[in-house]
Amino acid sequence: MKNNYLITILLLFPLTLGFAQNKPQVKPGDYLKMRWETVATRMPSEWYGTDEAKLVAENVLISQKEIGGWAKNEPYHHPFSDSLRTHYLQTKDEKGGTFDNGSTISELRFLAKVYAHLKDERYKQAFEKGVKYIFMAQYENGGWPQYFPVKDAQDEILLDKTEPYSMHITYNDNAMVNVMTLLKDLFSDNKEFTPLELGKDLKEKAKMAFNKGVECILKTQIQINHHPTVWCAQHNEKTLAPANARAYELASFSGAESVGIALLLMDIDHPSKAIISAVNGAEKWFEDHEIKGIKIGSETNQNGQRDRVVFEDKDAPPIWARFYDLTTEKPFFCSRDGIKRSSLAEISYERRNGYGWYTYEPAKVLARFPEWQKKNHLSK
Repeated sequence: MKNNYLITILLLFPLTLGFAQNKPQVKPGDYLKMRWETVATRMPSEWYGTDEAKLVAENVLISQKEIGGWAKNEPYHHPFSDSLRTHYLQTKDEKGGTFDNGSTISELRFLAKVYAHLKDERYKQAFEKGVKYIFMAQYENGGWPQYFPVKDAQDEILLDKTEPYSMHITYNDNAMVNVMTLLKDLFSDNKEFTPLELGKDLKEKAKMAFNKGVECILKTQIQINHHPTVWCAQHNEKTLAPANARAYELASFSGAESVGIALLLMDIDHPSKAIISAVNGAEKWFEDHEIKGIKIGSETNQNGQRDRVVFEDKDAPPIWARFYDLTTEKPFFCSRDGIKRSSLAEISYERRNGYGWYTYEPAKVLARFPEWQKKNHLSK
């Protein structure tokens, strides 16, 4: 079965490579039409030495919180008005730094890219400040919260109509995986960061923080009858138990967020017995919980709206649910009322179409698993 996943990915690779080779050059002003994450990390290398990149870099410097992080979902590449610039300067001391939705990590990677071309010392200073923010935000148990400092409980209740959750150890949307991947790049002398000439002390701290993060990952992996499985999207920062987030994000086995964690562990050279056991457990769980014979599509409902639906398709590739019940291990779905339901069709139109309930991502773990075993001289 795993060979099929590998063959599929290999067949797609030449097609992907072809698109990459034929990628059109970025024209002046094109960056303004793109998403911030694309501008921050995926532009052609030479673009980061342009006047456009300089303008964006000024915005990134202005918007950095005094503590070192950045707020989420902000288009930092768009021109700042005088009033917006003033707002960022006046709110530097306020809370809002986060790792959610790629925040802070995207800004740090952008600063490294522009520094490599422009050698502006302010970029390096802001970068090092951001890395120190990562160190500050890490819990003693090795995990990272979604926000640091964490949100005030009352503010969080008003915003999401649910109990506070930003203090939990957060795997959701790869928040902690993104942090740890950056740290690994720093102490592994990834060439992207070589121009920064980071000091030995910072690199050693990055390695220590990464290793503590791995310990946290191993401790939070959900065990069933003493066998490791996968992870929840967030875990209690004190007890390490699976935890709820928003009203429709209940504690569960995560078919989505667990993928990034497993792949991170698989990238570790000379893995310990504990890491090997964790990867084996996750791979087996993914294999045991794949869903066959369905695909996700859309149709027009009786109100004339495009509506997401599940279709039967015997030829569809395996798919996984985002959430699996911690007791039954069966998929579940939720509206904002927080009540578990057994099918996508049973939840509200708004949540059904406004959230990702299924994923194909675990196929990446299954595809890489044989190679990982071979690399580490293992057999299942």
